[in-house]
Amino acid sequence: MSSTSSSQVWNLPNILTMLRIVMVPFFAWFLLADAGAQGPWRWAALGVFVVAMYTDQLDGDIARKRGLITDFGKIADPIADKLLTGTAFVILSILGQVPWWATVVMLVREWGITLLRLVVIRYGVIPASSGGKLKTILQTVVLFLYLLPFTALWGWLGVVAFVLLMLTVAVTVVTGLQYVVQSVKLIRGGSRG
Repeated sequence: MSSTSSSQVWNLPNILTMLRIVMVPFFAWFLLADAGAQGPWRWAALGVFVVAMYTDQLDGDIARKRGLITDFGKIADPIADKLLTGTAFVILSILGQVPWWATVVMLVREWGITLLRLVVIRYGVIPASSGGKLKTILQTVVLFLYLLPFTALWGWLGVVAFVLLMLTVAVTVVTGLQYVVQSVKLIRGGSRG
């Protein structure tokens, strides 16, 4: 690796992305330690989740503002998001708070698109679309509501969280199909050139 490409990897947005990846095991441990009790460990998990998602917004803003967008960031940033949200969905399903079928749909789409991005990388990098960003926002809001200890106590908030979960599943599937179409176009365009 040349010093130029190495320095492109070690910029502030990419470091924030790596920090987000490091936060995932702490988040998982706190959520599992709570075991559905809605106590202090749940609050700790929620705090780590909020900080991690804030770094997601922050690294993107800094990268765009300072012209620090790199291929590493385009690949690592969505992987960091998927690690955090995927971990949250799986643990919430283990705790019986999110239906397994919704978690499976999310995971298949998320990791399927990540693998697809890696397969088509020789033809070009597929950046996050506006639909993909909407999906991430919806997943973040849904996970925040499910992680929030009050949601288990207030019935109406649970209903809101579930309705948003259904909307999120729909957007997740639709945007996944859009990425597949975009990838096919990229491959066809690359193989002609």
